[in-house]
Amino acid sequence: MRFTFLLMFLMSTAVAGAADHTKESLPTVKKQLDDGKAVLVDVREKSEWDDGHIDGAIFFPLSAINVGVSKQELTRLPQDKVLYVHCVVGKRALTAGNVFEKHGYTIKVLKPGYKEMVAAGFPKAEE
Repeated sequence: MRFTFLLMFLMSTAVAGAADHTKESLPTVKKQLDDGKAVLVDVREKSEWDDGHIDGAIFFPLSAINVGVSKQELTRLPQDKVLYVHCVVGKRALTAGNVFEKHGYTIKVLKPGYKEMVAAGFPKAEE
């Protein structure tokens, strides 16, 4: 079990340089989400998510990705839309984005995190 986790972690970090942060502005990202052309994937951990998250975001923590992602788990993500992947400062989002991309998803990794997104007008989820 530990070997599997270590192997998955090393594989996910080994490709971390393949994608880069998108240059799209947050207003552009918000418009893509509002128009239904994209979805937001939050790869922060459960405690971070519980402290606040963007309305409509899909929770998919990096820790779950690092232990291996099944095809069934990936069905939560739409294949026909761009996945905007975010965390706090963009590092975990890069790692997760590369894993999603490897599974055939179109990804755009955000450098701005939750706080910057809220400040830019993204709606917080109501608890």
